[in-house]
Amino acid sequence: MEGSDSAETETADTLMTTVSHHHFGDEMDEPAFSISIIENMKEDYGLFVWPCSVVLAEYVWQQRLRFSGAGVVEVLGAGTSLPGLVAVKVGADVTLTDDSSRLEVLDNMKRVLDLNKLECNVLGLTWGVWDASTFSLHPKFILGADVLYDASAFDDLFATVTFLLQCSPGSVFITTYHNRSGHHLIEFLMVKWGLKCVKLLDAFSFMPSHKASGLSGNLQLAEIVLDSQRAEIPVLH
Repeated sequence: MEGSDSAETETADTLMTTVSHHHFGDEMDEPAFSISIIENMKEDYGLFVWPCSVVLAEYVWQQRLRFSGAGVVEVLGAGTSLPGLVAVKVGADVTLTDDSSRLEVLDNMKRVLDLNKLECNVLGLTWGVWDASTFSLHPKFILGADVLYDASAFDDLFATVTFLLQCSPGSVFITTYHNRSGHHLIEFLMVKWGLKCVKLLDAFSFMPSHKASGLSGNLQLAEIVLDSQRAEIPVLH
């Protein structure tokens, strides 16, 4: 697995299931803890640990003092949930979410929680759809790994992020993404939705060497907040 520390594979008639193991700690030989993730190589993309997820999970670990005791950490498009599970381990109150229609992904989140003997909320949340569960969320941190891949969903994603940021003054959206065409796209979306970037990092500037060696591509991390001068959600047409 790219970016994972180790993996075990089980093959069934139509499914290839892999359990990857991800270690976190200041010392490689003595990690503080490990997270096991169930991946399915022949299923939805949401059932694979992509490099952006590995990067965001490591960032949560390195920034653990910020996350410890945080009221809610909301993970958008959680998929295999690695960043959210690290947040649980460092003491955050986490809600993992993915598209409400992707029942197999939501079920996989619950299996991964059981595998790691962890507890948190699992919620179906579809970008751009407002229901009672959406209004109940008041996250301090919003996490999104590799969520900027489908241009047709960008407005729904940023509408959801902006709404959640407005619900929790002082909250932050932290996202990791492949910078395939420069930072211009995300800059355009931030201006459109009244957001601003307060931190932009190259992933390789903070990834430990033993993890960075398993990654490739131009991976970046951005911390995004409401722009106090433009905080109104635009009307979608």
